[in-house]
Amino acid sequence: MFNRGLLTADKLSSIDLPTVGRPLPKANFTAEEVEQILEQPLLYGFKGMRDRVILETLFATGIHRIELLHLDIEDVDFNQQLIRVRKGKGNRENILPVSDRAVEWLVFYLTKLRLKLATLHSGSALFLNDKGARYRACALSDMASRYVRFAGFKRSGSCHLFRHATATIMLDNGADIRHVQEMLVHADIASTQIYTFVSRSKLRDVYNKTHPSALSDKRLFR
Repeated sequence: MFNRGLLTADKLSSIDLPTVGRPLPKANFTAEEVEQILEQPLLYGFKGMRDRVILETLFATGIHRIELLHLDIEDVDFNQQLIRVRKGKGNRENILPVSDRAVEWLVFYLTKLRLKLATLHSGSALFLNDKGARYRACALSDMASRYVRFAGFKRSGSCHLFRHATATIMLDNGADIRHVQEMLVHADIASTQIYTFVSRSKLRDVYNKTHPSALSDKRLFR
């Protein structure tokens, strides 16, 4: 009404409106649990090994599924151990490190597995589905969630669980939050700070080493 000129003063100008908080990740998996999930595809032949390479890449880089399905072969620099993400959020191009283990899986995939899946229409797509085409996002989610179930976990999880795990495990192992922000390609560090709430082992270690109550030997039961 004020904006339309029906009121002479804005009666709401002094009222602080509530803000919508950022939701915490629904399911967080430890490093050991992620390894358990990564072992599942190896039970299902060469296509299962292809799936393992995909999950390994998601975990090693923390990229979104939409970024992974757009990867081309030339986006992987095996010598420098880097992956170029050309179609990320906001169409930003990013260069991310990738682990020795993930590089080994990628080399194995390109030399032994991709040839069995490729067709004349596969082009330069890095990861190919059973028909030799790029994956659809929903198919990647279905595949990842299937292996979570095979690993025996009751809580749900799909491609994004590897991104969550990348952030929380790196923070637990002492990574600076700015480095994790760069790894996840967050424009705003507030997006990265979500993971500090679910990364508790590092806080617990610091607490036990520094808080007077934790250091005190004056206990009720000795």
